[in-house]
Amino acid sequence: MKRVIFDTDVGIDDAMALLFLHYAPAVELLAIVTGFGNASVENTTRNTLYIKETFGIRAPVYRGAAGPITRGLERGFPDFVHGANGLGDIAFDDPAVHAETTSGAQGIVDLAYQFPQQLSIVAVGRLTNLALALELCPELPGLIREVVVMGGAFGYNGHSGNVTAHAEANIAGDPVAANRVFGSELQLTIVGLDVTEETIATPRFFEHLRQHAAHAGEFIHRISRCYLDFHQRINGSYECPVHDSSAVAYLLRPDIFVTRQGRVRVATEGANQGQTMFNEAGAGEVANCKICTAVDADALLRLYTATICSGGNQA
Repeated sequence: MKRVIFDTDVGIDDAMALLFLHYAPAVELLAIVTGFGNASVENTTRNTLYIKETFGIRAPVYRGAAGPITRGLERGFPDFVHGANGLGDIAFDDPAVHAETTSGAQGIVDLAYQFPQQLSIVAVGRLTNLALALELCPELPGLIREVVVMGGAFGYNGHSGNVTAHAEANIAGDPVAANRVFGSELQLTIVGLDVTEETIATPRFFEHLRQHAAHAGEFIHRISRCYLDFHQRINGSYECPVHDSSAVAYLLRPDIFVTRQGRVRVATEGANQGQTMFNEAGAGEVANCKICTAVDADALLRLYTATICSGGNQA
């Protein structure tokens, strides 16, 4: 059983990943930390609380960072991807449940002390909350078991940035925070575009969930319409990469990924701002980071489908 903190800017793919964690039998979801990114922190927190209430998620929700440590490449929120509300503009009432009064960064630190060396953090948004937690608690790397990050791109399988030619959105949204996190001694695995763009969800995938995963499948199908429309506009195909759920899949099944070990840094200024750069560890060198370079995409999609269908039908 893995005890997990989910650090997220709940948009469409984040919502899919949250339900993946919620229904995974090997996961104890201890907390959800929100942040800006796919939408404002107000909207991402509202989205998270709605999902918590709707699907009976017991984990507390902590409202995290409203903006970057220093300004990144992005201007405004990508409503053209996730809709103005971050959940594909589906309509829903304000949830009756509320976020904790403790900040997201402090919530991470408090849980790290409560469960030393037991926590896995799955971070699928900007890394601002983690950077702020490191500032609050410099000893955090010694308290956290592992961190799995969805972000970055290293040029494997022909994949580079999706905000610029060099930069991926989660890193570009706060390059300074990402550089601080990657430069720490946290035990990191980065699940970047190199593998997330190798795993493709088709209309058949979403239709299968709608038919076989009860309310969860219907919800995923509804929010995916906006996401699929966006990818059709930019790629000409009504299908989408599986970004954030790939990080959850790594947590559950690292054996379906190929990784390399080394160190990662982020360009924080200049023409390449937001670019992730990997230095592979040589013999005898200490590495704190693994990057994913290949994935068994079929196995990942089967794992996601089986988890959502099984959990959704038992809810």
